[in-house]
Amino acid sequence: MRELKFYTGNAVPLEMHKVRVVQKLNLLPIDDRLRAIKEAGNNTFLLRNKDTFLDMLTDSGVNAMSDLQLSAMMVADDSYAGSATFSKLESKLCEIFGTKYVLPAHQGRACEHIISRVFVKKGDIVPTNYHFTTTKAHICLQGGTVLEIHHPEALIVESTNPFKGNMSPELLKKTIADYGAERISFVRLEAGTNLIGGQPFSLANLKEIYNICKQHNLLLVLDASLLADNLYFIKVREPAYQDVDIRKIAREIADHADIIYFSARKLGHARGGGICTSNHELYMKMRELVPLFEGFLTYGGMSVREMEAITVGLDETMDYDMISQGPLFIEYMVNELKQRGVPVVTPAGGLGCHLNAMEFVSHIPQSEYPSGALGAALFIAGGIRGMERGTLSEDREADGSEHYSNMELLRLAVPRRVFTLSQIKYAIDRIVWLYDNRQLIGGLKFVEEPKVLRFFMGKLAPVSDWQEKLVAKFKADFGDSL
Repeated sequence: MRELKFYTGNAVPLEMHKVRVVQKLNLLPIDDRLRAIKEAGNNTFLLRNKDTFLDMLTDSGVNAMSDLQLSAMMVADDSYAGSATFSKLESKLCEIFGTKYVLPAHQGRACEHIISRVFVKKGDIVPTNYHFTTTKAHICLQGGTVLEIHHPEALIVESTNPFKGNMSPELLKKTIADYGAERISFVRLEAGTNLIGGQPFSLANLKEIYNICKQHNLLLVLDASLLADNLYFIKVREPAYQDVDIRKIAREIADHADIIYFSARKLGHARGGGICTSNHELYMKMRELVPLFEGFLTYGGMSVREMEAITVGLDETMDYDMISQGPLFIEYMVNELKQRGVPVVTPAGGLGCHLNAMEFVSHIPQSEYPSGALGAALFIAGGIRGMERGTLSEDREADGSEHYSNMELLRLAVPRRVFTLSQIKYAIDRIVWLYDNRQLIGGLKFVEEPKVLRFFMGKLAPVSDWQEKLVAKFKADFGDSL
């Protein structure tokens, strides 16, 4: 992926691949979009994909596979134990990360479950650069507490800091002093902090945090699910690494972590996951839980066909042209929206373009879930499915009160090699229209609220008839067109 500069006009991202297989999309009329979002309880997770035009919910498991990945799936060794396919995956992970041991799992949250079960005890603390929903849930289920010790600018929505995903070394030292190293299960770094806009950490920061961990005999656990984006940002934003090969950057990252885990739905572009380490003692502690919860040690709940695809996908992740597409598309989208006055997270991160709902719909109180309301409104306006990353994604406090999120974001993920530039421009157009008519958007209230991870399954209703008014305004501006 590269930027193409024209003789006239702005530079645009240039795809460094060609499309050979296509899937038909469906853009429903706006009345049908309104019906669909109501049937889904105003929860974009509960929308049917056939009702969605641009699925920007996530990049997890929906990235386009390459021709080499698809062909690799045809030679899979479909055996329960001792699969040659697993040996290929194991060898590839050890080659890229330089680790000795690999434990397979069906996806990233399964890795979190195993790591939390082994290392987290009741009353423990897990410092992190920012939490992720499932990670926090697994740690809390074991009786632990997640403590965010992020960079001072991490929660500043509009910033020029290139590495807002950094962990604060000063706060980590203070945390160790305050709680004692014996109460810290491990220190967790997420490559590309998901919930605050896909913001990366620098390699310099990783090294500093790792050195602090070693001084206090603490484990550093790396969530490498969004490693591809973080590799790109280190390459282009960290001066010391601009001339360093992607593979060397990946190895240097791995050399500064005791345990690496990942969701292959993001890293590797197929359904699966894994835990990597060179520490035999840590490996043996985790190994016994894989057959208990996942499957045998040479498949771990994964299809062997998916494992073949992951092995190829990991190799492709070491290609600059592949890992740059998402960030460049996202940067284009962010810049275009910013020029039109739409509030977005800056600098552009990985994973997707993040709308700042706190400002976009500033008239909606957090108690009425502004990010969720904006997500429902955008689906009505354009058939675009995004993901709420705000208060709706938090769980309630023990006393039942609402835990308000630090940020209210609507994430519009950009899966790799999936969308064309014209589809990105369509999304920009509908977002701008919605921003110009933002006063029409109202809040939401729960009508069905699960106790854990409510954003996955909960159902909500609008607090007024604002959705019908939004449809009426759309028809007045666009007629009965889509």
